[in-house]
Amino acid sequence: MILNVIDSLRVERIWGDRPFAEGGEPALAVVSDGRLAVAGEFVHESRRAPVAVFDIGDLTCRAVLRSRFPVHALAFHPTLPLLAVGTGSYDGGYFFEGELLLLDLETSTVVSLFEHRLGRQVLGLEWLDDQELRLVLAPPDDWQDRAARVEGHVASVRRDDWRSVAPASIEPEELAGPRIAAPRLDGRVQARATVSRLSADAEPWRDVRAVERLSDGRVLVALAGVAVECWLPSGELQWRVPDDNGQDSGGRDLVVAPDERSVWAGLVRPHRRESAQSLVRCSLADGTRIDEISPLHPYALVRCADDLPAVASAGEWPQSSRLRIRRGRRIYVREVERTSASMRTPRFAWLSAADPLPAATDGRPLKSGELRRLFPYSWVQGETHFAGPGVEVADGSLVYAGTVHDGRGLQPGGAFVLRRDMTTGNPLWVFRTDHSAVDLDADADTAYVAYRDGEILALDLQDGSVRQRWRLRGIFPTALTVTGAGRLLVGTSDGRAFDCRVARHG
Repeated sequence: MILNVIDSLRVERIWGDRPFAEGGEPALAVVSDGRLAVAGEFVHESRRAPVAVFDIGDLTCRAVLRSRFPVHALAFHPTLPLLAVGTGSYDGGYFFEGELLLLDLETSTVVSLFEHRLGRQVLGLEWLDDQELRLVLAPPDDWQDRAARVEGHVASVRRDDWRSVAPASIEPEELAGPRIAAPRLDGRVQARATVSRLSADAEPWRDVRAVERLSDGRVLVALAGVAVECWLPSGELQWRVPDDNGQDSGGRDLVVAPDERSVWAGLVRPHRRESAQSLVRCSLADGTRIDEISPLHPYALVRCADDLPAVASAGEWPQSSRLRIRRGRRIYVREVERTSASMRTPRFAWLSAADPLPAATDGRPLKSGELRRLFPYSWVQGETHFAGPGVEVADGSLVYAGTVHDGRGLQPGGAFVLRRDMTTGNPLWVFRTDHSAVDLDADADTAYVAYRDGEILALDLQDGSVRQRWRLRGIFPTALTVTGAGRLLVGTSDGRAFDCRVARHG
């Protein structure tokens, strides 16, 4: 474990902790001089692949990075505390993009070394001595080159002091070299064997997607490949409900029944009209499945203001624009007008709401009544806004996150959190940032937002100003729930849940 206190965010307890958790599902592993480097499989939800370095003696994690491409090569420097990381992938058109990353094991700083904006896919790395690094690279592209997927180029780069190398300082000319056979090897079996040999407790983990805490101190977690699992206050796993429906299956939303005798879990399924969605209800005593529902359309499973579960329609396009409002007195939906024949063209969207229908006696989620369009989803004329997580606060206004559509992808300042007046539709405040939020919750005076880049922000509910900001060193949050005043339960990309306490300032 590489953290305890980060500024005023204290991690008091960890659930699901296991050796090598920071490395994710092992795709590549290298051992050298009492150190282990593990590259995890690329996770499409977070669009990152983890790389973690451990001391073999006590299995302590020394450093972590997240690559935006799959990792193909790892190499420890022979004398310096550095790890070279080769990454890359085919862009689906012509190019083999990638990065050469250099991780400093003492400072945890990461430098991306290729000067060209597309970089090159790195397939192999070897330190020839203290100053020279040998690289095997995929060709820049596969244009009229059928052998591009099985061959590559070998090049050597020399630097006097690799610890002081500047970012983007390796120019394309330095990467020219002879063509060689370069088969794309799969190191997963060997990597898993290496990790298992070093610790019998090693276990594969995936992104956490939802976390909840029960009144008796138990913690519920939904994650990839698992509908829901329950951890005792002692830190032991009490029970687990697997979801064996492919790599991208598993729980996505959790809503605990008011009597805390059962929990509903919304499951991830392919976003296709012909693919049935699924919700399962599990006993909190032992995880036994006691009910199941297959809605006809994509949905968000949410907890209403009275703590009852409800199903909100997520529409048909796009899945990334699923609006999920916690503790709402109404059920909120981002409703899209069916006015465009092209699925590529953003269509006009409304923020709509419906009163929940009366609760059924069988404990099933509430259904929504007739939807009423409140006002345009975007408060800025000419912009198309995609939805994200949110919460209804005490006065009935909504605090939620989202992004601005741009054909080039997410642009600087293109992500937002706002508090919106539900009478006029006007924003009471808007907070802009460069990264999309993965989860959001609030207590009486603060909204807490977890971001894809690893940061957690505390925003003042009155004006949206930043009260505090934290970055869990080497840890990437993927789910967040407020469990009390100044208390957060944070799920992470390596399958763990962190019980955090916020120290108030002023």
